[in-house]
Amino acid sequence: MRIPHSRAGGLLALAALLGVSACGVGTPTASQPSTVAQAPQLAPGQQVSIVFESYNFGLAGTWTDTFNELIGQFEKKFPNIKVTPQKPNGSDPNPAHNSTSSVQTEIAAGNPPDVAQLGFDTLAFAAGQLGAQPLDDLYGTSEVDSEFGGQFPYANAIRTIGNVDGKTYGVPFVLSTPVLYYNATLFKQAGLNPDNPPKTWAEVQQDGAKIKQATGKDGAYADCLVRSASDWCFQSLVRSAGGRVLSQDRKQLTYDQAPTVQAVKQMQDMVTAGAMPKLSQVQATAAFPRGDLGMMLESSAAQGGYLKGAQGAGWELRAAPMPSFGDKPTVPTNSGAALYVFSKDPAKQRAAWELIKFLTSAGAYDVITSKIGYLPLRLGLLDDPAHLKPWADKNPMIKPNVAQLQHIEPWVAFPGTSFQQIRDTMMDAVEKSVFQGADPQTSLTAAAKQTASLLPGGGK
Repeated sequence: MRIPHSRAGGLLALAALLGVSACGVGTPTASQPSTVAQAPQLAPGQQVSIVFESYNFGLAGTWTDTFNELIGQFEKKFPNIKVTPQKPNGSDPNPAHNSTSSVQTEIAAGNPPDVAQLGFDTLAFAAGQLGAQPLDDLYGTSEVDSEFGGQFPYANAIRTIGNVDGKTYGVPFVLSTPVLYYNATLFKQAGLNPDNPPKTWAEVQQDGAKIKQATGKDGAYADCLVRSASDWCFQSLVRSAGGRVLSQDRKQLTYDQAPTVQAVKQMQDMVTAGAMPKLSQVQATAAFPRGDLGMMLESSAAQGGYLKGAQGAGWELRAAPMPSFGDKPTVPTNSGAALYVFSKDPAKQRAAWELIKFLTSAGAYDVITSKIGYLPLRLGLLDDPAHLKPWADKNPMIKPNVAQLQHIEPWVAFPGTSFQQIRDTMMDAVEKSVFQGADPQTSLTAAAKQTASLLPGGGK
């Protein structure tokens, strides 16, 4: 979780455009769907305390500050509900990577969070194994439908990406796409035109090499190619190259096929040519805001932090759409997360619902989008002068991210209880190929064979 194109057609058309976002993607299923009793309304003045676990509380600066602000606003609106913010436990320096295992450990210990923010790759596992509560049963279908409606409704495709077996388990919360951020100051120093950023990966390699040669600074980095980056952004590269990581029937691993191999080989060529440095995710995400890296393919959620870094270091930040592989159309996938209810206590369940509704309200998205850069899932806010239109007009870097919604596809979750092992093995093979010079075809084929048996049905 680190987190564009022109605003073609206008922002009001985005809801209709999102109708194609789920095409060709299998629908996740829960192995143990459940029905639960409906949570009653809280009595007037009834005091309730709940725990909200979110990786945002483990990220310093913009993320933690923004979410602490929102929790403060919520407690003023609901003085009878006390919210304890909690970051995931785990050894990974990126707290988002600890979220699922943290909740799993807490559930095993009998102390689950009441509300948790988990990535979309966890959806089927959260519903089938972790015990996330089906919200349609807990609060009633009409109330859930009302949450997604109102003056600024969710787009239809977004509304259902937290569904399993026809029920809503996760309320989509934050969403971002891969954006090519670039240092316009370094572009000028290298004799490049910052008004004409690279549109293809071949151009990224060419421009990155020029930046390295002319300035001594590193050229470009795609934060999609190491295990610590997870695989949401890598899936964007795979789909943009014409490949898939998983067959459409969700029964076979397909990331060792030619399109993916070719995409990994092109990333490897960038390293070989000196256009991409051999950096870890932590090193690269620190180098870019310092001004030591010319281009960075990263989540739109990084916008706020990069702006602050650029201003402090005295260079100009700009953003462009994700580059393509030649003339193939780009297919960005989404990062981000949904909000789940894990509490079994009726009063806490109701308080959890009030928190979820607040965090996905128009006012909350005004804050989240303007301060962090995540897309407001209530897209009409971007066109409303009383909400995000003034901010959007003053922040043109949102345009590439918004426009990529025209052809977004959901982040595909590997099925089964071993989904993380499958993902990590795949990303280890990618990292080994790109940064250590291993043969992409050999590495990806070995990884796919190694983990095929972990799929339900043994990958057959």
